[in-house]
Amino acid sequence: MKFKKIVSAVLVSALAVSMMAGCGSKSKSSDSKSDVFKIGGIGPMTGDAAAYGEAVDNGAKLAVEEINKNGGINGKQVEFKTEDDQADAEKAVNAYNTLKDWGMQILMGTVTSGSCTAVASETDSDHMFQITPSGTAVESVQDHDNVFRLCFSDPEQGTKSAEYIAKNKLATKIAVIYNSSDVYSNGIYTNFAAEAKKEGLDVVAAEAFTADNKTDFSVQLKKAQSSGADLVFLPIYYQEASAILQQAAKLDYHPTFFGCDGLDGILGVEGFDKSLAEGTMLLTPYASDAQDEKTQTFTKAYEDKYGDTPIQFAADAYDAIYAIKAAAEEADLTPDMDYSEMCDKLMDAMTKIKIDGLTGVDGITWEKNGEPNKAPKGVKIENGAYVSMD
Repeated sequence: MKFKKIVSAVLVSALAVSMMAGCGSKSKSSDSKSDVFKIGGIGPMTGDAAAYGEAVDNGAKLAVEEINKNGGINGKQVEFKTEDDQADAEKAVNAYNTLKDWGMQILMGTVTSGSCTAVASETDSDHMFQITPSGTAVESVQDHDNVFRLCFSDPEQGTKSAEYIAKNKLATKIAVIYNSSDVYSNGIYTNFAAEAKKEGLDVVAAEAFTADNKTDFSVQLKKAQSSGADLVFLPIYYQEASAILQQAAKLDYHPTFFGCDGLDGILGVEGFDKSLAEGTMLLTPYASDAQDEKTQTFTKAYEDKYGDTPIQFAADAYDAIYAIKAAAEEADLTPDMDYSEMCDKLMDAMTKIKIDGLTGVDGITWEKNGEPNKAPKGVKIENGAYVSMD
């Protein structure tokens, strides 16, 4: 009996030692992982909005590659991983959970507004820092202290567009065609209309369509044409805009078309005759043809790596990654911190940094409410390419 007790005690001791060894091994593995900053991305890599998601993914990866080559963040390397959400809010939340399982500490995303708003509720609840490169809806950032934005919000895009048109005397009569069922489009239109009135612009027609009816725009175009509008404001995405330009040509209606960042990508629509977009203008914080050294260096690096000219969304993501770097260095972050501690430090640091990015003429700073301060650029499509108007 005594022998059995001794043997039993030895076995228990051996098991305890074995378990401690196992725990030590797991801790060591965890420590090795904490030597790298893990940044996640969420966006549409497939589906109708894939042009946006691919550009964001490419721009972010280019920035991470440069940062790692130049010593990382606070001497530590960065890993970046993107999950596809197909611009769907439910899939975006699933993508967020997948990235959390991967070990994400900071989220650079999401790309589209609906997805961003859904995920912002999750990151707020978890207290994980989030910066969206291109989620423009007010709700994506509003009431979420942990969420910051690199791009302009929908209202700001509407306001800036009206100011730009008025300042540069681009039109006397303006028509608007917008998607009343879309948060992005409706938000821009509402603020454009309000600012246009302040600026003394004459909005002679405001024609809506919905997600259920976004292929035939003949009614909206005929109303714009009959109203005498010499400029049509399109606060919509490039897919619908390409159809509008095609249908306007068939009606022999040739106003100036003016849009916001959602129009960026129209030149890449499969089967679209680029000549139909000749003269189209859009307000964007980035123009690939700008002659400053930073833009030219980025454009060349992007074209060399991906074989394509970067659109604004690529530049947004590039700047967002560098904003994370600047804030992380301001906050003296280390990869072994948990994401909640990182979030606290980054929220404070974001209001103290200024980055000389691609998308801000005179640099970019941030307010405590997550909104950026920067100046936009106007671009015009000429000979199938974007040309700066500023």
